[in-house]
Amino acid sequence: MMNKIHFVTFLLIIVGGLNWLLVGLFGWDLGMKFFGGQDTTISKVIYILVGLSAVYEVATHKQICKLCSAMMGKKSGM
Repeated sequence: MMNKIHFVTFLLIIVGGLNWLLVGLFGWDLGMKFFGGQDTTISKVIYILVGLSAVYEVATHKQICKLCSAMMGKKSGM
């Protein structure tokens, strides 16, 4: 179950990050293009899900990330 949640939240963070890249480089917002703007209900739901995904990943990163787990193991073994 955690792997599925992690996968979905990771994808939402990627979509959100790419959206911000497009906004920064070209002024092109995916929410505006596909969902009618930031004020539509669907856009707000997507923005909220992307934000909650970021919070979830920050909160659970230590338990899920294999690289961080490996680095913590090396530090405690020193």
